[in-house]
This record gives sequence, structure tokens and C-alpha cells, in this order.
Amino acid sequence: GRGGQSALRFARLRMEKRHNYVRKVAELAVQFFITNDKPNVAGIVLAGSADFKSELQTSDMFDQRLAKVVVKTVDVSYGGENGFNQAIELSAETLGSVKLVQEKKLLQTYFDEISQDTGKYCFMVSDTLKALDLGAVETLIVWENLDIDRLTLRDQAAGTDKVLHLNKDQQQNENYLKDGGDFEVVDSISLVEWFANNYKNFGTTLEFVTNRSQEGSQFCRGFGGIGGILRWRVDFLELEMAAELDELNTDEHLT
Repeated sequence: GRGGQSALRFARLRMEKRHNYVRKVAELAVQFFITNDKPNVAGIVLAGSADFKSELQTSDMFDQRLAKVVVKTVDVSYGGENGFNQAIELSAETLGSVKLVQEKKLLQTYFDEISQDTGKYCFMVSDTLKALDLGAVETLIVWENLDIDRLTLRDQAAGTDKVLHLNKDQQQNENYLKDGGDFEVVDSISLVEWFANNYKNFGTTLEFVTNRSQEGSQFCRGFGGIGGILRWRVDFLELEMAAELDELNTDEHLT
């Protein structure tokens, strides 16, 4: 009878609506996550409360370039922001693994530059800052727990400022802070935070790493937890000698 026809019609309309919804999500995914014909994200998590997410993943409408980077599918109990936060919690372990793989890959590239002695690398605070000032750093790599602060010291008598980069132990030593003058600390910020605020001014990309991987641990212990992959070869010894010569010339002029 007519009741059966109505039920079929509603079922068809419902299927159409589902189909249109899946297509819309697939289109938006391409819009947001594909740039220059390739995914602009390392991984995608599909989350939802019904089976839409599975339907999307197996659908022909879902771009295959994105399907390849789906790292996890999770069931969430809410929609909106609460659902988004729940999805992050449920996939934290997987996302952590993705980050670790990226970190290992980045540090392997860094170590390759060193082992091949290309000269296109730097490590430790002093050389890394010199390379940044030259605009030579393509990728700045910093351990997320780097225990170094950027201190601005002022010599009140001479009216001059200077910047030092010291760890917590060095800051307890008066010799570092006085350095032949009557200096007092007028500003202090963690170097990690300073890099996060200023890296764009040096035309570099900033990558934070952990010490949880073998490569990360080696980077922190052997290279001071800070370094960079350079755009061109930099001879730091030459830079140091040039700076010392400048200093000598300045002193001669003063005397």
C-alpha cells in the first residue's frame, strides 16, 4: 500500500542525504588538506559517533591521496568541540608515534649533513645564533626542554646592554653575570620561548624535538639540544677569527 511507498521514499531520501553529506565532507577534506596536489598534513584522524567515518573512508569520493594518510579511526560520543577534543585524546598515542617518526626522519637528515661533512649544519647555541643572523638556517631544530635562558644585561654606568645565553647552573655563577662590568639582569626569557616568538624574523622553519627517540637523545646529549640544517656552507672558525680581528681593530682605534 501507500505506507510501503512512503517508507521506501523516506529510505531513499535518507540515503541521498547520507550520500550528499559524505560527498560534502570528502570535498572539504580536499579543500583543507591538499595543497599543490599533495597532502599538507602528516596524518588524518577520522572521528564520529555513527558509521559515517567508515563510510567516508571506504567511499570512492574520498580522495585516495588523503586515504593513504589516515592514521586512525575513532568513535566519539559528542559532536562539535567536545567531540574534537575527545578525538585528540583517543588518538594521542597514534599521533605521538607519527610525530616520533617525523622527528627521527628530520634528525637523520641533520646527522647525514654532519657525517657527509657538507658544512651545511650548525650546533650549540653560539654557532646556531650566528647562522640565524646570517639568514643561513633553513630548519632550526630545538629540544623542547632546552634548559637555557636568554638574558639581557645592562651596565648602568656605561649605559650598555648585552645578551647572554645561560643555563640555570651558569646563572648562579656571578662571574658569568658580571663579566668585567657592573651588569644587572633587566630581562630574562627561556630560549625555547624566544625562538618560538622570533624564528620567522630569521626566515627559518622551527622544529621542536624530544629526547624520546635514539636520534633525539643523541641530539640532546651530543649537540647541546640545538642546531640547524643550513642553506649554504658556513665556516664558523672563519667567522670567529673575523670577529676577533674586528675586536682588535676596534681596541686599537680606541687606544
